Amino acid sequence: MKKTTGPSHVARKKHFEEQCTGSGNTTSSSILESIASGRTLSRRGLLDILVLGMLVVGSYFPVVLWGGFVWDDVSFIVEEPAIRDRSGLWRIWFVPSEIKEPHYRPITYTSFWLEHKLWGFTAAGYHVVNVLLHLANTLLLRQILLRLAVPGAWIIAAVFAVHPLHVESVAWVIERKDLLAGLFYLACVWTWLRFLENPEARRYGLAVALLAAAGLAKTVAVTLPAALLILHWWQHGRVTVRDLALLSPFFVVALCIAAIDLRVFTAESLSLPYSMPERALMASRALWFYVGKLLWPAELAVIYPIWDVHLGDAQAWAGMVAGAVLVGGLWFFRHRIGRGLLAGTLFFAVALSPTLGFVDHNYMAYSFVAERYQYLASIGFMAVVLGTAAYAVDRLPDVWRKATLGIAIVALLLLGTLTWRQSSIYSDEVTFFSHVISHNPQAQAAHLNLAKALFNQERWEEAAAAARVAVAHRPDSHKAHLNLGAALSKLERFDEAEQHFRQAVAIAPNESQPIVSLGVLLSSRGEPDEAEQTLRRALEVDPSDLSVVRTLATLLNKWGRYEEVLDLCNRMIERGTADASIYAARGTSLYRLQRYDEAMASSRQALSLDPDPPTAFSLHILMGQASWAMTHSADATAEHYERALLIEPNHPTVLADLASLRIAQERYEQALELFQTAVRVQPDVAKFYSGMGFALYRLGRRDEAIQSLERALSLDPTMDEARTYLELARSVAGGP
Repeated sequence: MKKTTGPSHVARKKHFEEQCTGSGNTTSSSILESIASGRTLSRRGLLDILVLGMLVVGSYFPVVLWGGFVWDDVSFIVEEPAIRDRSGLWRIWFVPSEIKEPHYRPITYTSFWLEHKLWGFTAAGYHVVNVLLHLANTLLLRQILLRLAVPGAWIIAAVFAVHPLHVESVAWVIERKDLLAGLFYLACVWTWLRFLENPEARRYGLAVALLAAAGLAKTVAVTLPAALLILHWWQHGRVTVRDLALLSPFFVVALCIAAIDLRVFTAESLSLPYSMPERALMASRALWFYVGKLLWPAELAVIYPIWDVHLGDAQAWAGMVAGAVLVGGLWFFRHRIGRGLLAGTLFFAVALSPTLGFVDHNYMAYSFVAERYQYLASIGFMAVVLGTAAYAVDRLPDVWRKATLGIAIVALLLLGTLTWRQSSIYSDEVTFFSHVISHNPQAQAAHLNLAKALFNQERWEEAAAAARVAVAHRPDSHKAHLNLGAALSKLERFDEAEQHFRQAVAIAPNESQPIVSLGVLLSSRGEPDEAEQTLRRALEVDPSDLSVVRTLATLLNKWGRYEEVLDLCNRMIERGTADASIYAARGTSLYRLQRYDEAMASSRQALSLDPDPPTAFSLHILMGQASWAMTHSADATAEHYERALLIEPNHPTVLADLASLRIAQERYEQALELFQTAVRVQPDVAKFYSGMGFALYRLGRRDEAIQSLERALSLDPTMDEARTYLELARSVAGGP
């Protein structure tokens, strides 16, 4: 390959300007030819951007339309209190130990916090933002490659846009960290290049700030200073003392971010028994794995089988030797083929280095590799392969260039189609984990989570079947027994369910959830004393576990022991650990004790902590009931039912209750509409027809009122109120 790397600043700028103005050696009038060869003309720049946008949006259209929350999305976003709470922003930045995810990524979580305030937990909004971030990264990459005069800049950006190996980073909401880190990472590179061309303090400071932002989105961005050194070497063939001095603040910032993350990273519990030579073999195999998937992105499993790593693995040693020979050869022939191939290869390895297994991280319990790890690293590989190909194609005769253009278009369409298909698995957890299991049946976590997902969809038989597989894979997993027990409970196979709950308790005696599940089962079987004893034992195991308090409070309320519920909830409130559910349970008990003012106050506090459905729905109902009990004011009470119906517009009981209030307000037309809606939703409830008949009677529609009241009595002949209205309507209408 011709030595196209490492041009001087003036030569690079001239090349870039030629590409932008069309004054270079581009003679073809074909837009697609100019795109394929990487010579993006200024008058066609908008078209380039438009096509890249269409590629990104088209490829990820399934996740925009149907994408949901899967796996870590649920625990780290939907169930994260800091994202829900308006005060959570402080914890995200300054009390990271209270965040569930064991890494310091405040910028990523700030974006989730902001989105929650805009559209709650509507998954589509989060997916749209991810897709737009990926598009922004694609456009930034194009600009950087053009400025560096890398051959085939547009086609590299296009492949980056639609490559299926990037689906995990884009379609999985929690992987926003890859996209945000990538955005700031690439923006830092762009700013740095601008600084080198026109050294200004503000650009230098902005580049350092962008590095910090990238690291605070995801710590893997700390590799950026090393990447900038590789860039310097590629451009000039050496790294000078001045280069090191200029980049020293970048290394300091990167080290500080890494140190903060390690300090916060207290949840790390994995400790793998591999020696350093074995980890080197693991790293070599991982690098070749990513190369293979980039070249042939098939059988993308999300969770891959864990490798058997040992020093006697001849294939692993061969891979390591091949890698060393490759790097050595690129170094040896750098004066003939240019430094670009080696620079791209080094960038690929450096960007992946934090995830190659030299340092243990939690995901290694599931797999040693993950497609999302190479989101930024793939740029180096694509630049080497596609840049070399574009350089070669640019020197072919026109007829062959047009043929390769067709191949490029077909390849982009194929990659986009694969990305479309892969992004479709992020629609829901059942689809997601079923996909994982279809490619990796040994993925223990997938069977466990599939059982839970099927349970949440009320597919009890399938949930039990998946949970049995999880138990077979991991008989020592209390979660597997817990999931199986829960599914069996729904199938009313209580004896077998109890057996698995007790097994879960035996495996994890210091975990409260198995004990809670056992207590709930005992309660449902009519054993309240043992159920209460079991739940109080769970509370002893973990006094701060709010799920235990919620469950026990619910049962005590059910048993009419309201004072005990108050005592339980008040203790949580005094400790400062109460959430919305505790205040809601307290409000219910106060209402039952006819302490309506206090019930309203406790419910308002719960609503301020969790204004989202379904909590808000039940709270508005309770507040409506308390308001009516206190004031018998239809106006004050109706307000709460109206708010409840905004959350669940077709809830028949609430519709009927609000209709009754409208009758008290003498707003009979509205009452009739509400009763009619309730009847459409639940057509066999006598009191709905009775209320509708009275509203019709008051509106002067006697015949319809009689029909409705007769229907009410046919459903419930004991309804004296309906019979009274019917007699009244018949007498006015002149009936018998």
